[in-house]
Formats: sequence, structure tokens, C-alpha cells
Amino acid sequence: MDQVALAEAAGRFGTPLYAYSKRAVLEAFGRLEGAFSRRKTLICYALKANPNRRIAALLAGCGAGAEVVSGGELRRALAAGFSPGKIVFSGVGKTEEELRLAVREGILAVILESEPEMGLLEDVARRLGRRAPVAVRLNPGVDAGTHAYVTTGTASTKFGVDKVSALRMYRKAAASRHLAATGIHCHIGSQVTSVEPYRRAAAVVAALVRDLEGRGITLDFADLGGGMGVAYADGLAMDLPELARALEETLSRWPNMRLVIEPGRLLTAEAGVLLTTVLYRKKTAKRDFLVVDAGMSDLIRPALYGAAHPVWPEREGGEKTNLVDIVGPVCEAADHLAKGARLPDCAAGDILAVLKTGAYGFSMSSQYNSRPRAAEVLVDGGKVLLIRRREVLADLVRGEL
Repeated sequence: MDQVALAEAAGRFGTPLYAYSKRAVLEAFGRLEGAFSRRKTLICYALKANPNRRIAALLAGCGAGAEVVSGGELRRALAAGFSPGKIVFSGVGKTEEELRLAVREGILAVILESEPEMGLLEDVARRLGRRAPVAVRLNPGVDAGTHAYVTTGTASTKFGVDKVSALRMYRKAAASRHLAATGIHCHIGSQVTSVEPYRRAAAVVAALVRDLEGRGITLDFADLGGGMGVAYADGLAMDLPELARALEETLSRWPNMRLVIEPGRLLTAEAGVLLTTVLYRKKTAKRDFLVVDAGMSDLIRPALYGAAHPVWPEREGGEKTNLVDIVGPVCEAADHLAKGARLPDCAAGDILAVLKTGAYGFSMSSQYNSRPRAAEVLVDGGKVLLIRRREVLADLVRGEL
């Protein structure tokens, strides 16, 4: 990674260890910014992908905004240096306290997911003597063709509202003294690798924008969400220039309307690796296992989504002739990092690198089985900076009474 030998980082900081490349994060942002350069676009980093303050601060320094889904993420975004005027707050279950924080901080928009939420926000804004900017999340009824657990744009999911409800909410916002309808929002899912679902969803959004215009309601921005996929083991990734063209064409009737997108995985996944140490090689009549010190408590994506991350031995050399399952120490049959991985001979003490784990890796980790969470480091050229210390046993009981 950059000019750093990952085995040295593992030796210095121990494993499991998340390592992120500063250069790779900045390059990913540059590619995305270049793809959408023909239209006024605000790139709001989806903080859930990797909320570490050092990673977030890199993107804030590039001029990015942030997409947050909790009061905690909002506070993280502000601490990382994101401008409040570039922050959108999504999520179906915002509390009164979270809405109050959003209104007080003056963020770009609260993304409304239901009419009851709208009523609560209006009441919060009234009590604060403010007018809260809002965007209604439209559920477009579009299947993104991704894993069921990360599909968010179909009618059977909890996200957003249908067109009839959205129209009603916009009319209420237009008549309110404490709400300002400034945008529209849509999000169809995560790890989407085809442009077509975005094109269909954008067309549904455009139809509603036209309808609103006919009712005298004009909007400043259209937030078409994130979810752009990266190439894991299957090699499939989003074609960013094609996506940009599709969205720009759909919104061409409104050249002054700002486009907002919410990438997370796209900016950080390929910048990160999870380093883990082989503990044992275990052969059974059926399988050949490499038991490592990282498990589903560190990286849950393979167990939860069936995600396939490439895995490479840090020590180069040898033919990849062994078909192995790479499994962790957690007491669950689902605990694996890779199945059927083809690797050269590995022995106890070898370091493996699980690639493309810079998104939804540490952020979804847990202390399951009372295992302290991993450390995180940022690689900047030839320097390795510790950006999160490894948890210790005392952290497991901190807060317990």
C-alpha cells in the first residue's frame, strides 16, 4: 500500500488491523468529481461507510458534503469539518433530539421519510423559531438488482413515500411557516453496478418535479442518492461517466437545479485492507481451513451479505494451488472471510490482506464474543498514522454498572 509494507504495519500495530490509503481516497473523489463535472453537483459522502474522523476530514477538505443518518453521524460530520450547509440528514427513525440538532446546526436539508416525521420536524422548528429546509424522500418503486438487505427503492421497503404522499407533503411544506421545501430525494440501494436502475429512478423523480412545478413549487436540488458499486471479487463496478450522463440527461430540463449524490463505498472501499494473521491451518475430510484472528465481528459483510472480498497473502511467492476457506475465531458457522479462496501455501504467523474493506468494514464491526475491535491506521506515502487505537479488554465492560 503506497510505500508501506503492510507486514510492517501489522507487526507494529498488531492484527486484526484496518489500513487505509490516503492517496486512494483522494483519487476516488477526484474520479467521481471529474465524472460529474459537467453539472453543478454536490458530492455528499455517506458517513456510514467509514465514519473515522481522519477519513471524513480528507473528504471535507476536498469540498465534499456529508450524508448522515443519525445524530451521532451529524456530530461526527461537523467535527470532521464538513460545512453544515453541505449536510443532508436521511433515515426513517430520526428522534426529536436529532431533528432539533439538525435545525439548530442549519444543515442543507432534513430528508423526510414520512408524514409523522414531517409533523414532528415542523413542531421542532416552530419551537426553535426556525424554518427548516426539507426534501421528501420519494420511493420510486425501482428494483436496483442488488442484495435484498440493501435494496431501498422498492415499495416493500421501509424507505421513503409514494408519489401521492410526496405531493401531499410538498403542499403542506409550501403552506408551512416553519418548513421550506428545497429539494427532492431518492435512493435505490447499495452496491448497484448497473446504470439502468438509476435512470429509471431519476425519471420518476423528474416526473414529480414537473408535477410540483405545475403546482407552483420549485426546488433547488435533486438528491439521487448513492449506492454506486465497486468491483469486489466479481469484477463488476459502476460506470461513472455513463451514470453521470444518464442523470444529467434526465435532469436536463432544469439546468440550474443542483444535483446531489451520496457515495460512500465508492470513495473508501478500495482504499482499505483488513490485515489478519493466520492462527492455524486445519484440514478436515471435507474442507481445508485457514483459521485467522479476524472474524465476522471485524468484517461482517461476507457472513451477512455473502460478499466476496479478494484475499491475498502479504508474503508474495508460491503458486496459488490451495483451495481454502478463510474462517475467523467467532463461534458462528457463518464466520468466514472467504470461501474457496485459491492461495499459495500458508502457515501460522502469515499475514493475509482482505482487500476492498475500506467501507462497511470497521463501521459495521462489533464486540461480539467479547472481542475488542481492531485498530485503524492511515497510510500517507511512507508514513503510517494510528487513527484509532485497538480496543483493550477494559473497553468491553466500559459503561457497565
